[in-house]
Order: sequence, then structure tokens, then C-alpha cells
Amino acid sequence: MTRQNTFLALVTVQALHSLEEYMGRLYEVFPPARFVSGLISQNLQLGFIIFNVALVGFGFWCFLWPIRRGWPSATFFAWIWVGIEVINGIGHPLWSAAVLRYTPGVATAPFLLLLALYLAWELRVPYAQTARASGSAKRSTSAPRR
Repeated sequence: MTRQNTFLALVTVQALHSLEEYMGRLYEVFPPARFVSGLISQNLQLGFIIFNVALVGFGFWCFLWPIRRGWPSATFFAWIWVGIEVINGIGHPLWSAAVLRYTPGVATAPFLLLLALYLAWELRVPYAQTARASGSAKRSTSAPRR
């Protein structure tokens, strides 16, 4: 799997994760989600939708422009997503363990964690080294477009 494909998979799973959280009404049961949703709208449901559509939209923007086109900032954006999803991937299971029941988002959280860790593993080696080692000239998240 290439860095680009891993990143796209991560954002796609985040979209599914957001849907799981929405269906579980995370904005009603998790204080940080209530707070963020409330900053956007007095209607927590609407605020949650707007935030998550913006988040996933930002992820797809990152994929389509910086990452796919090999902008110098691509690696920076990829690492931001790794951080967000590692927090998601660890936080949801910890919350469920603390309350000893299902919490919205816990079913998709392990997939976010695995993809984020895999992307981090892919990002650990500069693109030039991986391209040389494989004999490939394919673009990656850190290969600038010329």
C-alpha cells in the first residue's frame, strides 16, 4: 500500500467513524463533542454534522491536493492526521473500558488506530530512500511535484 492509498483509507474510515458517532449521538453523551458541537451551533446535532463534514472534507482536500500532488506540506498534513487518528483510536476504547459498555465510535476506532500507525510507519522513512530501495519513481506524500 502506498502512502497515498493509506492516507485515503484513513480519511475514508474517518468518514465511517463520524457516521458511527453520529448514529450513536456522540454529541449528546461525550462532553468534548458537546462542547465542540455547541461552538458551531446551538443545535448540537447540526454542530456535530458541520464539524464532521468539515473534518472529512479537509481530509479529502489534503488527499487531493497536498498529498496526491506531492506538495512540500504533504508530510506535515499526513502527520497531523496520524496524530488525530491515534488519539481517536486509543481514546474511544479507553472510554468504553472506563464505562464498561459500548460508546459511539468504538467499533471503528481500532481501524483508525491501525491505519494511523501504518501511515506513521510509512512516513518514518523519507520518500527518496523508499523510492531508491524499491527502484520506483512513484510519488509519495513527501515527493514534491515538479
